[in-house]
Amino acid sequence: MGSPRRDDEGQIIEDEFSHLPIVFQYLRRSWKELTFYEKMIKEPSREKLLPDPLPPPYQPTYTLVLEFTDVLVHPDWSYQTGWRFKKRPGVDQFLQAVASSNYEIVIFTTENAMMIWPVLDKLDPENKYITHRLFRDSTHFVDGVHVKNLEGLNRDLSKVIVVDWNKAATKFHPQNSLILKKWKGADEDTSLLDLANLLQTIAMSEVADVREVLSYYGQFEDPIAAFRDNQRRLMEQLEEREKAPKQDNTLTRSWLRTFTRR
Repeated sequence: MGSPRRDDEGQIIEDEFSHLPIVFQYLRRSWKELTFYEKMIKEPSREKLLPDPLPPPYQPTYTLVLEFTDVLVHPDWSYQTGWRFKKRPGVDQFLQAVASSNYEIVIFTTENAMMIWPVLDKLDPENKYITHRLFRDSTHFVDGVHVKNLEGLNRDLSKVIVVDWNKAATKFHPQNSLILKKWKGADEDTSLLDLANLLQTIAMSEVADVREVLSYYGQFEDPIAAFRDNQRRLMEQLEEREKAPKQDNTLTRSWLRTFTRR
């Protein structure tokens, strides 16, 4: 480290440090190289993470940014099999439902691309649902955490929802975040199906700024449980309405607002 570059014939190529004493040349070059590598680790490999949106009407209205590990799959390692990934219950139905509900799906994971890319190929082999894939090299490394900067997505942030289990990974944009409980492989889990219902409700409501909805659900430790509770209360209200059909029909007109809290 710190040695000068040479051309094809082995001759030293002069640089901005060549006029310095030899010791200082090596020190300055070493510092420059270390700074370069530090920047590579801490900053994304590129500023613009996604291509420009498609022209209307081809671009979906909303962009859904999903962490992969412990949201869609759970990794498990053993000496016998190495790394294996267990699919979360309902993941196939979830991707299909959301992709058909005016959402552009982006996988943005803090994992390494070499490990996750083949798993994504198996999860969506025909690229029917997942539009873009972003990995660790697209994150910022801050205080020991790989953080996702949504500014680089090249999308209107009023229409961007990021789903993760790690609040620190989305700390640049908490208002766009829906933080779920970390899935650890439980077979009875139904959170993805409930999440699909919530996302479909947002799309059906044509929410102008998703951050208002996410702010409401963000106050709960378990936003999916809060959404389930809203569903249950709505069903109870609808049952009461059926018993009194002549009452004002305000429930039908405002049922979506029960979930979006707009």
